[in-house]
Amino acid sequence: MGANLIGGILFSMIGMAALGYGKKQGSAKPMFIGALLLVYPYFVSNTIALYCIGVVLTVALFIYKD
Repeated sequence: MGANLIGGILFSMIGMAALGYGKKQGSAKPMFIGALLLVYPYFVSNTIALYCIGVVLTVALFIYKD
């Protein structure tokens, strides 16, 4: 339970930063990935899946730069 909470907060903070960055730069890719990072922890209850999806989306922020 605690690991889910920490993971949700961590990846939501990364998503908020990515959303703000994408909005400031006018770029859709970081905004979209940031929005996904903000929302997905509400729908994933498995701890391992939560961290795996979060890591993949966070890595995608750096791979799919404009």
